[in-house]
Amino acid sequence: MKTSKFWTLRWSAIKKNLVLTQKQKSLIIGSLLGDGTMRVGHDAHNANFKVEQGLQQKDFVFWKYEILKPWVFTPPKLSYRYDSTGARYKKSWWFRTVRHPSLTSIYNQFYADKVKIVPKKIDSQLNELGIACWIMDDGSYSKSKIIDISTYSFTLEEVKKLLNVVSNKFSIQGKYYRDRDKGFRIYFSKNETKKLINLIEPHIIDSMKYKIGHSS
Repeated sequence: MKTSKFWTLRWSAIKKNLVLTQKQKSLIIGSLLGDGTMRVGHDAHNANFKVEQGLQQKDFVFWKYEILKPWVFTPPKLSYRYDSTGARYKKSWWFRTVRHPSLTSIYNQFYADKVKIVPKKIDSQLNELGIACWIMDDGSYSKSKIIDISTYSFTLEEVKKLLNVVSNKFSIQGKYYRDRDKGFRIYFSKNETKKLINLIEPHIIDSMKYKIGHSS
């Protein structure tokens, strides 16, 4: 019990001094457009942020962890699943931040009734680093084009909003298409892909450069 109280007091002191840097906030915002998730747990008052990627994206997970390290008390861990025979296998790498009012503020913009949405003020929040994180999470590259960014979780109006932000703020024109009954995906022509890569390449880590057409 004493140990529990000690750690509770220590964590409370650490959390009280946490302040989101612009880099940390940009990473979270870009990730929330992609695979990142936030949650306010049962009986909790504040939200946390979770990163989870497949085994091949280990470097990407640890890159995010290094940026968000002050907000994370436990380093990235392996997640395991069980197959039909009951054998355990490695599924993904993940980590989760602490719960904090600053994260709750972001959560309230990105979630409505626990469903992820595109915030009204995404135009003022999304920058080059955010777009880079978004594409590293959900982008695909083929034949000199970023052929799609998965936006299945967003409505058509939200997809159009994201395209307008990228167009108005960065002068890059993207389009969308419906992927059967799954939802919508964003894509770019060869010329627009070149402009997009020039914008985000300084923020793309080595292990994810295949997302912009570079071999690893």
